[in-house]
Amino acid sequence: MTAELPMSLSLPESVNMAKTLRRDLQSFPEVSNVLSQTGRSNDGTDPNGFYFLQFQVDLKPKEEWTRKITVDELIGEMDKKLGQYQGILYNYSQPVSDNVAEAVAGFKASNGIKIYGDDLAKLDELANKVMAEVKDIEGIKDLGILRNIGQPEISVSLDEEKMAIYGVQKADAQSIIEMAIGGKTATEKYEGERKFPVRIRYEKEYRKNEDDIMQLRVPTVRGENIPLKEISDLSKVTGPAFIYRDNTKRFIGIKFSIRDRDLGSTIAEAQARVQKNIDLPSGYSIGWTGEFENQVRATSRLGQVVPISLIMIFVLLFIMFGNIGDASLVLANVPFALIGGILALHLAGMNFGISAGVGFIALFGICVQNGVILISEFHNNLKQRMDLVKAIFEGVKTRTRPVIMTALMAALGLTPAAMSTGIGSESQKPLAIVIIGGLVSATLFTLLVFPIFYYWAVRKNI
Repeated sequence: MTAELPMSLSLPESVNMAKTLRRDLQSFPEVSNVLSQTGRSNDGTDPNGFYFLQFQVDLKPKEEWTRKITVDELIGEMDKKLGQYQGILYNYSQPVSDNVAEAVAGFKASNGIKIYGDDLAKLDELANKVMAEVKDIEGIKDLGILRNIGQPEISVSLDEEKMAIYGVQKADAQSIIEMAIGGKTATEKYEGERKFPVRIRYEKEYRKNEDDIMQLRVPTVRGENIPLKEISDLSKVTGPAFIYRDNTKRFIGIKFSIRDRDLGSTIAEAQARVQKNIDLPSGYSIGWTGEFENQVRATSRLGQVVPISLIMIFVLLFIMFGNIGDASLVLANVPFALIGGILALHLAGMNFGISAGVGFIALFGICVQNGVILISEFHNNLKQRMDLVKAIFEGVKTRTRPVIMTALMAALGLTPAAMSTGIGSESQKPLAIVIIGGLVSATLFTLLVFPIFYYWAVRKNI
């Protein structure tokens, strides 16, 4: 879990807030331990400031939980309790998936919307509009904006006309401001092989507020010193705290997670709303990234693999049977598995994903195998001069045991994966549920319905 505090908090305030959040997380009976880190990682690869908190929340084994709740429900309770602290953005994830999502999205978020453009103020305005459009969509959680603007600044604007009247050179005025407030390197000090920059900076009592800054003395060409206020104006502005870039383009990010709903339909609804209600100025564009980007890429590849697999299966069946009719009949067995797989996902309350898609591909092979077993037996019975109905009946009777044993072996082997709740179950559970559900329907339809299809297809040829 990560938390992004308001940038206005000081380091001690951030540390105290980390203690408070850690105490709240440890109050849940399902949590065994909480470890927090304030600021960026020690390796220096994170661009985060001291306002960034990261929590490692260790959960007790599921069998030790005293309440019958899911992990998503636990996260919902945590988010509700931590939501009492205003101005903090939360993100809930697993350590590995969090790093992967950050590498894909470019910031710490499971999913993100990137708005590209040049004007930071305009980007901030567009981000607020986009956030307002998607915040009420079912399934979107942990919504927040990664602000570019938010750093308080003091702006000193030099008046060149007044500088010309007093005889002040711009370089001298800028040098005085730089040295007084930020410090300026004057020389270097050597200690053996080491060297250290020596910086000159005004004492804090001479730069503690805006009035002190405007009283800084600036030299003129006539050898006089005049107050800075005579040649400049001072104002307080809110400038950029960060400037995020992607492919050299400035962007602002809207982060969010998706829970209690499938990824595809949630993103589709969000994209439809944004496209319909947000008018982007010229030079600005919107991109969607994170888990959705990975799913689109994987779905595209899956859309290529499935047709190729079916074509290869059909070619092998044609080579085996020597005719298109029998090969087509075997492939007609494939939809029987889809019925059970889809129904199993629905009953389990799970959404279709890439893991489930791979499970359907595995089902294709089992269905084809059962179809080949039955058709081969039907042909053998017909060669023995049996009547068509009797050949089909005897074939089903003879091959019922092999078909059931094939399905039972696969179903029993995948039952532990279908019932798992530990680490990695999010990816293996949909695959196992799809295969088990598909095997049930495929076995029943193969033994009861497929012989009828075969009878209709070959009765005219006998």
